[in-house]
Amino acid sequence: MSLKSFAAKIFAKRIAKKNQKWVKNPIRAQEKVFKELISSAEQTQFGKDHDFGNITSHTDFTQKVPVRDYEELKGYVQKIFDGQQDVLWPGKPIYFAKTSGTTSGAKYIPITKASIKHQVEASRNAILNYIHETGNADFVDGKMIFLQGSPILEEKNGIKLGRLSGISAHYVPNYLQKNRLPSWETNCIEDWETKVDKIVEETENENMTVIAGIPSWVQMYFEKLNAKSGKKVGELFKEFQLFIYGGVNYEPYRAKFENLIGRKVDSIELFPASEGFFAYQDSQKEKGMLLLLDSGIFYEFIKADEFFSENAKRLTLIDVELDVDYAMVISTNAGLWGYNLGDTVRFVSKEPYKIIVSGRIKHFISAFGEHVIAKEVEEALKLAVEQTDALVNEFTVAPQTNPGDGELPYHEWFIEFEKQPSDPSKFSQIIDESMQKQNSYYYDLIVGNILQPLKIVSIKPGGFQDYMKTIGKLGGQNKVQRLSNDRKVAEGLQAFKI
Repeated sequence: MSLKSFAAKIFAKRIAKKNQKWVKNPIRAQEKVFKELISSAEQTQFGKDHDFGNITSHTDFTQKVPVRDYEELKGYVQKIFDGQQDVLWPGKPIYFAKTSGTTSGAKYIPITKASIKHQVEASRNAILNYIHETGNADFVDGKMIFLQGSPILEEKNGIKLGRLSGISAHYVPNYLQKNRLPSWETNCIEDWETKVDKIVEETENENMTVIAGIPSWVQMYFEKLNAKSGKKVGELFKEFQLFIYGGVNYEPYRAKFENLIGRKVDSIELFPASEGFFAYQDSQKEKGMLLLLDSGIFYEFIKADEFFSENAKRLTLIDVELDVDYAMVISTNAGLWGYNLGDTVRFVSKEPYKIIVSGRIKHFISAFGEHVIAKEVEEALKLAVEQTDALVNEFTVAPQTNPGDGELPYHEWFIEFEKQPSDPSKFSQIIDESMQKQNSYYYDLIVGNILQPLKIVSIKPGGFQDYMKTIGKLGGQNKVQRLSNDRKVAEGLQAFKI
C-alpha cells in the first residue's frame, strides 16, 4: 500500500465519521440550513422583497416565497449581470454557470463562494465514502480522467462565466493534479469530437484507474479507444477500477459499457447540477443516493402528479413518502429561492434519506393522459436488454398522435442499437408489457384500444451524436432528452433513421 492510498483511507474514515452527525439527525440538519439561509439573505434585495425578516417557519416561507423556475427569477439575475450587489445573496456571486434553457436559450445560474465550497466537498466526499466502504484506495495512485467542458471562462462585471464542469476544473486539489488527465490544453478544446480524439491520444498508454463523466459521452471515448487500440477498455487499462457518472441514468448504458470494458467495474452515481450538488451513491450494495442535507441547500418536495395543480402542497423532508415521485424545489446559499430544479426524485429510503432521480417534471409523455415518466421507460428498456441479446447505445421516446391510415396512436421509440435484437417483436413486447405493468394509465389506454402497442424506429450507428451535433449540443454536460410530449426531437431524428 502506498503512502498516498494509506492517507486516503485515514481521511476517508474521518469524513465518514463527520457526515454521520447530519445523517443521523436529518430533520435537525435541514432546520439549521433553513434558518441560516433566511438569516444570511435577510438584507438582500430578494430578502427585503419577500419579507425574510418575518419568516420564522416553513409555513411563513411558503406564504411569502412562491415556487419559481429560472424564467421567473431571471429579473434578479439580470440585476447581478448589471453589476448590482446583495441581490439574491450577500455580495456578488463569483461565477455564473451557463447551462441550456428549455424556453429562452441559455440560463446563468449564480455560484457563490459558499456554494462552490459545498460542490467541491461533495465531489471529494463521494470518492472518500467509496474508499471507506470498500477499503479500496489503490486507484489514487493511477491516472484519473474527468470528461468535462472547457475550463476557459469569460468575465462580466467581475463575475466569471462558464460551464459547471469547466468551473469545477479549477478546483481539482493539488494532490490529484499529477494524476489528472487530460492536459489543460486538451481540456480547453471546444470541439467535442476533436477533444475526445486528443484525449484518446493522451490516455491510451497511461495507467487509467478512474474515469468520470456523463455516460453517453464516456461511451464515445470508450468506442474511440476500442477502435484505435483494438482492445477492450478493461484490457487496455488493466487497473481501471472505478467509473464515476452523473446526469443520466446509467442502467440503459450498463450492458453496452460492460461489453466495451470487457469486465465489471465499480461505479459511483452523482447528482450534481449547476444549481448545487444534491446527492451521491454511498453504498455499492444498496440502492439510491444519499441526499446531502448539510450542504447549504434546503429542500422542498411537491408530488409530481400534483405539481401543476393550483396550491400544490410543498412538503419538507419529514413529510415525504417512499416510492412517490416528487418535483424537487430548492433554496440555496447561491441565492436560489423556492427554485423548481425541474428534476423529479423518488425516495427509496428514509433511514438515511436516499433518492433516485426518476425524470424531469417537464419531460414526460401524457398526450393521451398516460403520465409516462423517464424512470418507467428506462426500466422497461433495461428489462428488454436483460432478456434478449440486444445492446442499446441511446434512445428517446415520443408520442405519435396522428399516424394516419386509420391506425391507432402509439408511443414511438427511437433506438440506436449497438446490436439489433435477433427477435425484434419479442424486444418490443417486453418493453410494452413492462410499461403496462408499471403505468396503470398506459395499461388502460392499451386495453381500451385508445393506443396500440409501441413501435420502434432504429437509428443508424452514431445517429444520436449526429443529431446532437445538428442542434449544437454535442458533448460536455448536454444529454439526450429521454421523453418528449411533442414531436420536436422525433422530427429531428428522421434524418438518421435506418
